[in-house]
Amino acid sequence: MTAHHAPARTGTRRLRVAWRRAHAPVPGVPRWARIAAYVIPFTVLPSGLWRIMTVIFHIGDDATHGRGQLPSWLPGPVYIVALSVLSELLAFTAVGLIAAWGEVFPRWIPLLGGRRVPPLAAVLPAALGATVLTALWTTAFVTSMYGFTIQGTPLPDDFPTKAMHGWQIAFFNLTYTPLLLWGPLLAAVCFAYWRRRCGRTAPAGAPGTAS
Repeated sequence: MTAHHAPARTGTRRLRVAWRRAHAPVPGVPRWARIAAYVIPFTVLPSGLWRIMTVIFHIGDDATHGRGQLPSWLPGPVYIVALSVLSELLAFTAVGLIAAWGEVFPRWIPLLGGRRVPPLAAVLPAALGATVLTALWTTAFVTSMYGFTIQGTPLPDDFPTKAMHGWQIAFFNLTYTPLLLWGPLLAAVCFAYWRRRCGRTAPAGAPGTAS
């Protein structure tokens, strides 16, 4: 019995260690930046779970659920699940702006493992991403409220806000609204990363820093 449970305990212990390494902030990260970085994946998670639920439970089958114009060889359910997983992984990269793996390349990366991450290699993509995400989701929400797409054309009949009703549309709005925070939160975490690595940083032990 003990022998059977030993590998499970070892695997659980390794997962915990990996989780801590992936999330633990480096010294000098302000508390607000740490909280913002941790919140970002949760701004994306509800919409991803909603999309996956539409595949599993066939909620609002008349709606596109963000599938867009898919090629005939790509099944809609596969696209929806893949989009949800990739979106969550992309959101998780924000944690790298406060963790050690955002300052030193992990050793498993060929050629770069163990080397310092150039500050601009993290700041520029994060700043660009924050700008695009803020503009994209703000525009999408404002235009959809007036019945138009981002391109300015009328929303199609299979768009979720037109194809769903009742609790479905209420839940859809509830899960997608947090995406408005993704860009601004990423911009804030990016600024903290830039100030810590490129600008003047607060002395060790100063209020608002993580030890």
